Amino acid sequence: MLIIAERINASRKSISQAISSKDRAFIQNEAINQDRAGADYIDVNAGTFVGEEAEKLKWIIEAVQEVSEKPLCIDSPDPAVIKAMVPLVDRTPMINSITLEPERMEGILPIVAEHKTKVIALCQSEAAMADTADDKLRLAEQLVKQVTDAEVPVDNLYIDPLVYPLATNTRSAAATLNAIEKIMKEFPGVHTTCGLTNVSHGLPNRKLINRTFLISAIVRGLDSAILDPTDRQLYGTLKAALAVAGRDDFCMGYITAFREGRLE
Repeated sequence: MLIIAERINASRKSISQAISSKDRAFIQNEAINQDRAGADYIDVNAGTFVGEEAEKLKWIIEAVQEVSEKPLCIDSPDPAVIKAMVPLVDRTPMINSITLEPERMEGILPIVAEHKTKVIALCQSEAAMADTADDKLRLAEQLVKQVTDAEVPVDNLYIDPLVYPLATNTRSAAATLNAIEKIMKEFPGVHTTCGLTNVSHGLPNRKLINRTFLISAIVRGLDSAILDPTDRQLYGTLKAALAVAGRDDFCMGYITAFREGRLE
């Protein structure tokens, strides 16, 4: 299960303030904590700094790479920003993200192909974001075709079926779970991921909803997630769900996490 750590995102007030004040220690502490908590990739995002995104993201990348050897997930919808950031990273990154919108696909996919990066692909087109499982599967098929036509290996593709807040769409989680299962069966070798916390937006006790959705998604085949690995209850839920789903040989991942004191 590949974990993409989400905390260094300028949409969070504390991160935005740290970026504005160039509080290097604060950003680095976030990176260290996520690294130690089990992150495979550390997402870096400066998207709220309109007109300054490239400058701010460069500063974040430099700060994070001083304290962590984990590869980065470069998070921006702007192809120019992504193109400028890729040469700055020490290890092959993941790109977050492409969609079926022509400007975004045509701007970002060549970067992915050239640098052989992993890429998150959202089930979203110019016309609409898919609501039903069948709609998500249809968009996933188009994503797989366009990405593989560009000679990007399917193993580098992480499809996000997009889960919407349950508070506004009570069928969204079910549709996404069904889509995950269908995508994993229909396209061998492809991966699925999701921005986990979207599902609980607007509801009380959000972490309970997040944990419950994560369990359900893992059972359906989800093999990556964008989440906060420092949330010990969430991380423990992930490890337990993988064991129960038969995706943790001899439960060694669960046992190791227990011995390291990372379960709650």
